[in-house]
Amino acid sequence: MKKTTRLEDLAALAGVSIATASRALNDSPAVNARTKQLIWKLARENDYPFRRSMPAGPIGADATIAIIVPRPQGRDARLSDPFFLELFAGVGEAARDRGCDLIFSHVSPTSFDALHAAVTTSRANGIIFLGQSLLHHDFNRLAETEARFVVWGAEVPSQRYCSVGSDNLLGGRRATLHLARLGRRRIVFLGDTDAVESAQRLRGYQAGLEVAGLAFDPALVIPAHFDIDAAGAMVDALIASGRPFDAIVAASDLIALGAIRALTRAGRSVPADVSVIGYDDIPFARLASPALSTVAQDTIQAGRLLVSKLLGQGDDIRSERMPTPLIIRESCGA
Repeated sequence: MKKTTRLEDLAALAGVSIATASRALNDSPAVNARTKQLIWKLARENDYPFRRSMPAGPIGADATIAIIVPRPQGRDARLSDPFFLELFAGVGEAARDRGCDLIFSHVSPTSFDALHAAVTTSRANGIIFLGQSLLHHDFNRLAETEARFVVWGAEVPSQRYCSVGSDNLLGGRRATLHLARLGRRRIVFLGDTDAVESAQRLRGYQAGLEVAGLAFDPALVIPAHFDIDAAGAMVDALIASGRPFDAIVAASDLIALGAIRALTRAGRSVPADVSVIGYDDIPFARLASPALSTVAQDTIQAGRLLVSKLLGQGDDIRSERMPTPLIIRESCGA
């Protein structure tokens, strides 16, 4: 029979007093972060049930999952971003179905050291990072020693950590090809071209142009942050430049809605003059006027996959791409 690890054993392993070990497990400010990090690591490795040492919540839980949003994000980092709110809800529903508590962390890592500290000083059973930001190589380093995390975002070459995300290349290709089949010939890509997910959607856009026999024009790739006002300003500038265009593939629904507002303000009809397709299928997309055509990301399925892979680490750590169906509404014309 396996011997149960006691508090005294944990203190001996860490080389601290029993009182210090107890304070560390209870996240006391009297214990420095390095000591807490060591004791929590030893507690996990030795199956010490330190959740019992934590302040009791309103109900019991089979596990606790922490959500962390790294900065800077490729898309708008504000938590009010409708897509992130939908993703939070998807993770929350999945966590509740599994009997897990869900906490949202205040930290916003920007480096490997910050990522490492976030994982190793957390008493949560695992962490879901919503977005990779520009931290792909840092996540790879983290995966060498830590398995208690999963990332929402694009899968990239030589990735050693588990991520869940949409098939961005296929989504961008589908949107572009649909517009080409409608007879659109000057198709704009509007979005943040530095972000990993957006860059993949741009590559899908380029692939769609190639399949449709349309030449790629770099002048029709317009950088825009994931924000309605920022997107509107970029479309205002595009219209003022005099460059002809008859369609927009936007890297998000917020960008698409900002584009439609700018086009309407300039007296251009959507979709008669310009067809527009977004990306995400946030609730506002179907309520907009005209209703927004978009590439859907299933946030409920995303939540289930993220929680399942996090809690099942060691059994299935493969990254997974979700389907990206094209939802046709009024804004593209057909």
